Order: sequence, then C-alpha cells, then structure tokens
Amino acid sequence: MTKESDSGAACIAPNAGFDINSNPNGFPEMAPISRTSIQLRWIVATAIASASIIAMSGIARASDHLDTPSVIADPRADIGDLYAWTSTDGHRLNLVMTVVGHSFSDKLAYEFHIDSGKDFGQTNATAMISCRFSAMTAADCRVGTEDRAIGDASGPQGIAGRNHRFRVFAGLRDDPFFNNVRGSRAAFDVASAALHAGTRYDSAGCAQFDAATSRNILDQWRHTDGGPAKNFLAGWTPASIVISVDLDLVAKGGKLLAVWSDTVSPERRIDRAGRPLTGNALLSPLDSDRGDILKEAYNAATPASSAVFVAEIQKSLGLYDGYDGICGNQLLIDRKAPPPQRYRALAALLADDRLWVNSAATTCTQLFAIERASLAGETALAGDCGGRTPNYSAVNAYRSLLANGTPTGINDGVDRDERAHSVTTFPFLAAPETAPHVAPGAEPYKE
Repeated sequence: MTKESDSGAACIAPNAGFDINSNPNGFPEMAPISRTSIQLRWIVATAIASASIIAMSGIARASDHLDTPSVIADPRADIGDLYAWTSTDGHRLNLVMTVVGHSFSDKLAYEFHIDSGKDFGQTNATAMISCRFSAMTAADCRVGTEDRAIGDASGPQGIAGRNHRFRVFAGLRDDPFFNNVRGSRAAFDVASAALHAGTRYDSAGCAQFDAATSRNILDQWRHTDGGPAKNFLAGWTPASIVISVDLDLVAKGGKLLAVWSDTVSPERRIDRAGRPLTGNALLSPLDSDRGDILKEAYNAATPASSAVFVAEIQKSLGLYDGYDGICGNQLLIDRKAPPPQRYRALAALLADDRLWVNSAATTCTQLFAIERASLAGETALAGDCGGRTPNYSAVNAYRSLLANGTPTGINDGVDRDERAHSVTTFPFLAAPETAPHVAPGAEPYKE
C-alpha cells in the first residue's frame, strides 16, 4: 500500500514495552480468548522480546525498505492499498486492492473481508471475496458460495460472475496513492534528532516539541529535498484487483461495513491491510528494526485479534500528537483520563484495522467519516459513506487527525495523483502508462 515506513534512529517513547494483555476500553468489539489469540499473544511476546534485544543492542538504524522482510521477499504478496466505497446508486460496494508487484502469484489467495453490523464497532456477519490466479490474466474469484467469476479479467470491463452479482477486474492500473515520501522521512528525521537532543514527553506520552522544531517538522513534510513536493509513486503501476459487488451479498449483518484485506499462502497470512498507514506508521515508527518485528506479528494477526497492539500504538500516538507543537488535540483524546490512558480510545480504534463504510450512504468524501460521526460527535458526517475512494488525500487526512484532530493541517505538499481516477466508472483506476514504470532509484512504497 503505500505503507509508511518512518525512518530514524532508535528512539523509543517512555515506558516502552508491549502490553500483551491490553484490553482496550471504549471500543466495543474485541475477540474472546481462544487458542488462536493465545498463540498470537505468544508470537507477539516473542517478537517484542526480540525487538527489545535489537533496541538495546544499539543496532537499530534508518532503513529504506518499505515493509517487513518476509513481505518484501515476494512483491506479489505485498498489498499496496485497500479502497472501499459505495456506488452512487446505492446498490454496490466497490473494492480495490493494489499489489506492489506487477503480477499475481498462483500460490496465493487475495482476499477481501467484509464484516457487517447495525452499530459502529459491532459486526455480526462476514462475507469474503477471494481471488486466485493461474496466470496474470486468468482469474478465479468467488463471493462466498453466492457467485463466481472465472476467466480473463484484464479488459476494462472485467468479467461478471456467473450469477451477475459482482464484477471483477484484475490487471495493471495506475496507482492512485500519492505521497511525498522524502519529505515525510525528512520530517521524521527532525523529530528523531530533537528527541535525541533532549525533547521530553509529557505524562501522557506526548512529545513536547518546541515551536521552532514543530515548524521545521511541518516545513520538511511539505518539501522534497528542500524543493517542491514530489509524489514518490508517480507512474507506478501495481497489479490491481477491482471488485464491484451487490451490497446485499456483503451487508447481511447491517448497513455498517468494516473492510479489510489480506494475502494468504497455504501456510500463513503474509500481509494484511485496512486503513492507510496504521501498521507501518504506528508500530515503532522511529526504530525500523524493532518495527519490522512488530509488523510481522501484526500481519499475522486479524482485526479481531489485534488488541495486543494497542499499547504499542498508544506510544506512537503520543509522538504524532506533538508534531504540531500542541499536545492534547488529537482525535478522540480523553483529557479526563489518567495521562497514560489518554490515547487509549484512538489506539483501540486503530488496532481494529478495518475501513468502515456506511452502505446506506451514496456520498463518499471523508476518510474516518464513520468513526468521527460515531465517536467524535461530528453528526454532519452521518450521511457520508466514509471508507476510502481512490481520490481521498488519505495520508494527509490520517496524519492531521493524529496531530490536531482535524482532517487538515499536516500536509506533505502533494494533494492529488497525476492521473484522474473515477469513483463511478469501472474499473475506477486510471489505465497505466505504456509500460510499468518505477522512478529512478525508487522502489514500491507502502503505506
């Protein structure tokens, strides 16, 4: 996805450590203890122990790799981004998964999971759309047992299911994600240097950057190597799976949908994606080696088993809250809670890493619209489908909500893709340029 791999030297927030027994309050749906969740806790505990050894040994370093080693090993397993939004006629859910590689693997399943319920945070039914490929253009996609599409799905119209309940496209498209990666990394370098130089955290864990440092962070974010901001992903053409499915097949539990995706081998889950940035931006963002270990465990988990990551995400939220020079103005911050718990509500929300879509709405304008309407009292967003369309300025909105509680204010200087993408015309993403393109010196960037 455009997974955000924040660079910087090792710089761990106070009270570093991973609470594998965390059970967040304020977000209603948490998985019951089971053999699977116990196994995951063991995996995470082992991962944190390894990460702690790395951090203490002093070998943590800045890194240019963009996801974990096991994901990077096969770009065809590496999810770029997940998009989900409703059609303007209110009949279909549109889904897009971009894959960093330029082809699909015949050894993997590419899956969309759509949970549904009547109330935010509480889902009681699930549907899965799974696609497999015997070749780049030979798709076999199923919506549960209700419909199946087999054939060459690489044409602009894709192919329809046998029962005409969904349509699928699979092939190369222009990547709709845009991000000034160099500017982001320069901003993180400023933050890391300030923390090494003695910038302190307050009692809630917010980094107390002074006004000059905050201005420098925000300025670096808006530029690329000191000049105008550049989109790192301009011209990138990922393999893309595009689905348009009848809503009644995926909304059996209620109108609120919670969407996530993964790539799965016969042995294990390799990568997963929900909202932009969460996995790669909030798991030890200033220590790439420790972050790699956490992300491996994160990819192995599911949203239902991810409560074990809440404590780690809390620490990163304190870092983001300080970027604008003001502590305490982050989305969902609880100023009445004891300082160590002020970020817990948002951490619990983000750990449950799913894109929320109001399937009763046909206007889609805001990332986090459902979350903000349900939890932050922003009733004006109640009629927004939320989710994520290909045209959202997702990373700017995400970072801004974490820094100042609004969808604007933290800007990386890039506010749109170079190509025009549609939210109404299948397959939605712009056709690729003449051949797959990678910017000089660049590699696929993940969100």
